[in-house]
Amino acid sequence: MTVRKRVQVEGRVQGVFFRDGCAREARALDVSGFVRNRGDGGVEAVFEGDPDAVDHMVAWCHRGPPRAVVTAVLVRVEEPQGDHWFAVR
Repeated sequence: MTVRKRVQVEGRVQGVFFRDGCAREARALDVSGFVRNRGDGGVEAVFEGDPDAVDHMVAWCHRGPPRAVVTAVLVRVEEPQGDHWFAVR
C-alpha cells in the first residue's frame, strides 16, 4: 500500500538545512516526493511511499534539523502519484 501526504511547515525552517535533512531522511526510508522552500518563509514537502515511512517523515517535519524552530505543521492526504525518487527543489 502506498500513501501520499503534503506537508506545510512554518517557523524558522529556511537557512537551517531543513531541505537537505529532509531529503536525507526520506531517501534513507525509500520515500519519494520533494521538498522546497516557500515564498512565505515556510517549507513544503510531499511524501509518498509506505504508510509507516511517510508517517515517520511527517513526524520528522515536526522537529526538523537541530537549528530549525517549527511552529506549525499542516498535513493534507492526497492520492498517490507514482513518484519514484525524492527531490530537493
